Order: sequence, then structure tokens, then C-alpha cells
Amino acid sequence: MSSKQKIGVAHIYSSFNDTIVHITDLTGAETIAIYSGGMFVDADRLEGSPYAALKAAMAAANEAMRKGITHLIVKVRAPGGIKSRIPGPGATAAIRGLSRAGLTLLRVEDVTPIPHDGTRRPHGRRGRRV
Repeated sequence: MSSKQKIGVAHIYSSFNDTIVHITDLTGAETIAIYSGGMFVDADRLEGSPYAALKAAMAAANEAMRKGITHLIVKVRAPGGIKSRIPGPGATAAIRGLSRAGLTLLRVEDVTPIPHDGTRRPHGRRGRRV
């Protein structure tokens, strides 16, 4: 790679309630841009939608490009742990938004925390009785 190319890391946290796009430098210590789906929609129920995630990713990508980032490593995260291990509906839309804004995606990886027999799930042995 030439010296003109700068690599950043896009941390995408996607649950069913919201999507957060956080672009940092390679070490992860310096924040370059951070946007969430809730910043682009009015209703709370729309925060986790693909549209809100796309808008958040495009805004984050534009800010990162203004600051000189040209390439991204994407790390997608779901809630994980005893919660859902599946990213929300905004994850793919956010990746599409980063790519559409003109950044080159070098790698997309899943960094959802998976417990190796961690804490006990709530609601007891027979589950939640409704």
C-alpha cells in the first residue's frame, strides 16, 4: 500500500433496537466518527431499521473520508452473551452504506461475544410463562 492510503476500523453494533457505527483508527483508541440510527429517525421503533443504519453508516463514512480514511476493516457485533447472537436488521445495511460512500472494505468479521458457559439465562428452568 502506498503512503496515501489510511486504514480505519468500523465497529458496527447492531441489535434489534438500534445500530451504532463507530469508526476508529487501527488501534481503536482514537475515535474518528460515531453515529447511531436514532440520530436519523424520529420514532423510537425505527432506530434499528435498515434505513436508519444506512443513514448512520453514510454519515460516518463521509466524516471519515473528510479526515483522510480511505480503507476500512469492518467488525460487526450483535448483543451476544446470553442475548441474541444474530446481528439486527441494520448490520447489512450499514456495511452497504460504508461501501456505497466510497470507502474500500478490506475485511468484514464478526466479533460477537460468545460465552463459554457464562451466566445463567433468566426466567428459570421452564422458561418465561406468558
